[in-house]
Amino acid sequence: MHACGVIVEYNPFHNGHLYHLVQARKKSQANIMVAIMSGNFLQRGEPAIIDKFHRAKAALKAGADIVLELPYVYAVQSSHYFAMGAVRTLHEFGVDSLCFGSEQGNIAAFKDFNHESKKSRQYEQRLKKFLAKGHSYPSAHAQTHKQIFGELTTIDLTKPNNILGYSYVNRVIKDHLTIRLLTIKRIESDYHDDKINGTIASATSIRKQLLKANKITKEIKQSLPPPTIQALINYREKASMWHHWEHYFSFLKYRILTMSAEQLAKIHLVDEGLEHRILQTVKRASSFKHWMTLMKTKRYTWVRLQRMFVHILTHTTKADIENIFNESSVPYIRLLGFTKRGQTYLNNVKKQLNVPLIAQVNQIEHHALQLEERASSVYYSALSPVQQIAFQRRELQGPLIIKEEN
Repeated sequence: MHACGVIVEYNPFHNGHLYHLVQARKKSQANIMVAIMSGNFLQRGEPAIIDKFHRAKAALKAGADIVLELPYVYAVQSSHYFAMGAVRTLHEFGVDSLCFGSEQGNIAAFKDFNHESKKSRQYEQRLKKFLAKGHSYPSAHAQTHKQIFGELTTIDLTKPNNILGYSYVNRVIKDHLTIRLLTIKRIESDYHDDKINGTIASATSIRKQLLKANKITKEIKQSLPPPTIQALINYREKASMWHHWEHYFSFLKYRILTMSAEQLAKIHLVDEGLEHRILQTVKRASSFKHWMTLMKTKRYTWVRLQRMFVHILTHTTKADIENIFNESSVPYIRLLGFTKRGQTYLNNVKKQLNVPLIAQVNQIEHHALQLEERASSVYYSALSPVQQIAFQRRELQGPLIIKEEN
């Protein structure tokens, strides 16, 4: 069976994601669509609006055949490490193709850009200089490429999906993987759009409207497939909320107030003396958003700081991350759910896997799973004690099984 992978967050799954799934299946001519999805905390350093199981169920009912979880240690990272974890997981799971959405829309441009970037002997040296000046990894690449190759840069690396796409292509080429690379051009809405305009809207605009209205309005409803609407309703009934950063503000503030500068400095992404800025601003912050405005500088982007705060919240240290990143492959593949068609693929591929295929966090012993369990406990800490117990029990159960064909 031919499997095509998509790397996603589905926060929440919307009509644009549905378009991507349909077009990816068509373009790759795949029998099976495998979605590798971030868990309860996301790449931009945010809690998911609803938990991973409800998001996975919506995706499976809307067209995905298998949903795998991208481990926390890769999910809440820059595009480089995010791509490393996702691409390596898909490779280990035996996918033939990877299809990602991008603003550029031409896979040849991504491949050419990647190969050209490696031609110059000056490249790595100049790249390091831009990184030292405080540029993000993608921005440093864009600036270095422009400096060496002039204005003929074919990919705009200020666009978020292009940034991720570049990282996926780079990882496939760097690891010498046989995965076929495909891309679908993003249509209608921009990633950062904060208003819903039509039936295809950005996840950012949908979340903003959901949290502002505190209900699913007619405008929101038109941008979501029915399985997502049901998932949002079901989660709200069980958890009494849709998650956002302010739910964790008091927990974060308490944790930092009980830590020394030396302890903070050991946390992943607390670099270059940031621990002192954190301690200087903690008592002045009246909300998470206010704290972010106090912390943000030209050198440290909003997203970079949010990731850092997630790692403080989950007490993820530099040592925790480095030990896992030094491994040559992903430590395991976690299965969140599958359809009847996906089960057929699973029955064939599981005999050929080189890494453990698991469904529960306590199924094997690995440090990455301990971090996963901790991150989920923190995520559910925003709920009432009774609700926390119910959701944490779900972590110990098997994968979702969708019996009807999508």
